[in-house]
Amino acid sequence: MTNENTTRNTPNIPQAAAPAGPLAGRVALVAGATRGAGRAQAVELGRAGATVYVTGRTTRARASEVGRTTETIEETAELVTAAGGVGIAVPTDHLDEAQVRALVERIDREHGRLDILVNDLWGGEHLLATSVFGKKSWETPLADGLRILELGARSHVITAALMLPLLIRSDAPLHVEVTDGTAHSNRRYRENMYYDLAKNAPIRLAFGLGQELAEYGGAAVAVSPGFLRSEQMLSHFGVSEENWRDAIAQEPAFAIAESPRYLARTLVALATDPDRAKRWNGKSTSSGELARVYGVTDVDGSRPDAWAYFEEVFYGGKEGSAEDYR
Repeated sequence: MTNENTTRNTPNIPQAAAPAGPLAGRVALVAGATRGAGRAQAVELGRAGATVYVTGRTTRARASEVGRTTETIEETAELVTAAGGVGIAVPTDHLDEAQVRALVERIDREHGRLDILVNDLWGGEHLLATSVFGKKSWETPLADGLRILELGARSHVITAALMLPLLIRSDAPLHVEVTDGTAHSNRRYRENMYYDLAKNAPIRLAFGLGQELAEYGGAAVAVSPGFLRSEQMLSHFGVSEENWRDAIAQEPAFAIAESPRYLARTLVALATDPDRAKRWNGKSTSSGELARVYGVTDVDGSRPDAWAYFEEVFYGGKEGSAEDYR
């Protein structure tokens, strides 16, 4: 799974022993890799041997509007390299067309192609509590609603539009759209017009782009984690990854929570599946479904399926507990 561009190097790329692993020689971009699922996916791609460009707005010199300084893209890149890949941090605001074009030009100059694009852009959590949850859409300040659409939809469109010409140079292009919820689970209204649109847009992007990538032997897939134990979510509940179960007393549904590495492990399984286009192109899936198909487990050895739990127990009224879905 290599081509003639694999060995192209420039002084900008960290030079070290050639990575080993099932994705050695592959070039990936994780757009939105500062923290959470994006960071974990970048690290696991690195663990599998890939060269991973990681982008985001929070650096060691500057924080994004999210307001967290505890995670940076430089740290993500270092984690990728420590895991066995090559991590390259490129500060990028994916709503700025010029910055994304510069990123395309850099990847083209340094590798001549892109094999895996993970569109994991978001960064709108700070708007949810005050402007979305518990509010009718007309009660959401218009500026906040439009910002949610920019962060969750427009950024994805800009990135896909500008990166796809580079992606189709790969002999096996993979485009992954990361969102919240699957096409099946998101048939229910997601509380608020702006949030609903933002989280359904990546699903339609994957569906449509799958049609266009098919002739190149590629696949576009929308994936969703379940109840994610991201750094922000753990901070919200005042717990850590080590004692995350203490938060169940505050939020019983947190019992089905999964670590960011769970989705990341399923991404690597997807990326290394030679039949992925036949299996998944244009489809919407979840960490739970992919884990079941590929035999992946979370860091604690469990296999949580949050969306099945919510569908059958939380909304469906079926007797059962989160532990039945782990």
